[in-house]
Amino acid sequence: MSEQSRGTGRIRGSGSRRRRPSGRRRAKVIAAWTVAGVVVAGGSGLGYAYFTLNGNLKGVDINAALGADRPDDVDNGSQDILVLGSDSRSGDNSEYGVDEGGARSDTAMIVHVNEGHKAASVVSIPRDTLVDRPVCTSDATGDPVSAETHAMFNTAYEVGGPACAVKTVEAMSGIRMDHYVEVDFTGFKKLIDELGGVEITTNEAINDSKSHLNLKPGTHTLNGEQSLGLVRTRKSVGDGSDLGRIQLQQAFIKALMEQTKSVGVFSSPKKLYDLANTATKAITTDSDLASVTELTSFANGLKGLSAKNVHMVTLPVEYDPADPNRVIPLEESAQQVWAALKHDKPIPASATEKSAGDKGEAGQVVQ
Repeated sequence: MSEQSRGTGRIRGSGSRRRRPSGRRRAKVIAAWTVAGVVVAGGSGLGYAYFTLNGNLKGVDINAALGADRPDDVDNGSQDILVLGSDSRSGDNSEYGVDEGGARSDTAMIVHVNEGHKAASVVSIPRDTLVDRPVCTSDATGDPVSAETHAMFNTAYEVGGPACAVKTVEAMSGIRMDHYVEVDFTGFKKLIDELGGVEITTNEAINDSKSHLNLKPGTHTLNGEQSLGLVRTRKSVGDGSDLGRIQLQQAFIKALMEQTKSVGVFSSPKKLYDLANTATKAITTDSDLASVTELTSFANGLKGLSAKNVHMVTLPVEYDPADPNRVIPLEESAQQVWAALKHDKPIPASATEKSAGDKGEAGQVVQ
């Protein structure tokens, strides 16, 4: 997550992909694995807990907003989720900058969970990626928003909210998103604090004036504020680019995944409830996930994942010759990535060989 930019689904505990069974049984990262570790409380608490957690949830009806003009709902047993981190400065987020009336998708990841829900591929999309944004509908006014070529990826969320972000990703990839999960600055901090922090090891000092993070080399248990600082750190690590920051985010997510498996939530009903209460307040999902029942199914479907079985890459890109602060997708390499996800296969190493992402020193800073 970062300073503001300058430029203009469904997982069930089991079952196959994208079917529409009767009874609507349609079942982070930053949010996806966090949810997996904490929302199971919804299936084990009293009625009071159920209704409290249900009332916390916020849902966006992506299906209604996008209609039928979407990639085919192919049934091959896998799942695809768009996970966004919002950089809104409104409300409690105002301490991170001036609220200018909009928000962008500061962090964007496509999480592809394989057919057996035992492995996953994660594709980070740099916020500064220049893409062809499709026609969308304004989230604020309901008015149409014209398509734009060479628009920054994160403006899709700014002009059209979650539905436009999903539509843009689907246009880029040709893959239908089964689910949508969003978390903002404040929700992210509270979630990490409720988990008791996340342990990381830094191989060199980090001192970043923008994210206000100051860490010496060594092992640290980061609280929510420090964790937010880490995933927003950019200028002081590696080459100072957004691509380096993505590597920090990916390293943090793997540490977070391990943390959610070791906090003892399954042995403490109170811990379960407290984490679930915080998590359900912290996230916005697509409407199909916006209930404790569906989130519990979602969580159960992800419990088999561990950090060692999650392969993280950055969308293959090159720096824009006209503006080194922007990146452009390497189309042939990007198509290799999308084809692997479509066919539920591992992303081949050849897809990222020529990419400016996943390189440099930033990926070696945090373990």
